[in-house]
Amino acid sequence: GVNGQVEMAAAFDRAGFSAVDVHMSDVIEGRTSLAEFHGIAACGGFSYGDVLGAGEGWSKSILYNPRAFDEFSAFFERADSFGLGICNGCQMMSNLYRMIPGAAHWPRFVRNRSEQFEARFTMVEVLATNSIFLDAMQGSMMPIVVAHGEGRIETRDHDATELLRQNLACLRYVDAGGAASETYPINPNGSALGLNGFTNEDGRFTIMMPHPERIFRSVQNSWHPSDWGEYSPWMRMFRNARRWVD
Repeated sequence: GVNGQVEMAAAFDRAGFSAVDVHMSDVIEGRTSLAEFHGIAACGGFSYGDVLGAGEGWSKSILYNPRAFDEFSAFFERADSFGLGICNGCQMMSNLYRMIPGAAHWPRFVRNRSEQFEARFTMVEVLATNSIFLDAMQGSMMPIVVAHGEGRIETRDHDATELLRQNLACLRYVDAGGAASETYPINPNGSALGLNGFTNEDGRFTIMMPHPERIFRSVQNSWHPSDWGEYSPWMRMFRNARRWVD
């Protein structure tokens, strides 16, 4: 039910992976097992028609289906597995926080403070965390695509300040001076301290509301330095995951 799977597969493919489309029905009906894969990417783009709480509905298809629950539980517990959740996939995975080791701090993602869908080009800073995807990217400030109606964080047992202090938040919206921002539209959803991405404690699973897979090529930027070549800095995310598997 998503529409971001092709660009996500393209980014992973160019990083050296073999990307495979797996539908939830494949898992639920037993046609595909997650034991066959090193990584999963839960994509964005209007799952369940992008009705309110679409990612939460998606998570319940895992939480309340015995076969899917067992498949995902076993996958998350493996030491050699990794995962990325973007947009609707971010919202979905954030609701599986009890199943993912070291993800108890992940917030929920709820309605934007603007009360409307936000499709924008904004700036984020990569924060210092254990995320395998963002290894050695800490401190980078880069433009990124956002396209969501429910991207504002609602914390559970850690407030935004504590998430930042414990290096559990991996991305935040920043202004032109590089300062964290809660100001609209620089921060399109109103999340506290500009936080919009998180990783679990060992860094194998990362969730974020913005779309790095929609801007991994230089030409996808509205402007870029002439020396960038084929790929934007976001390509490093996917290459980092490939190196981790090796």
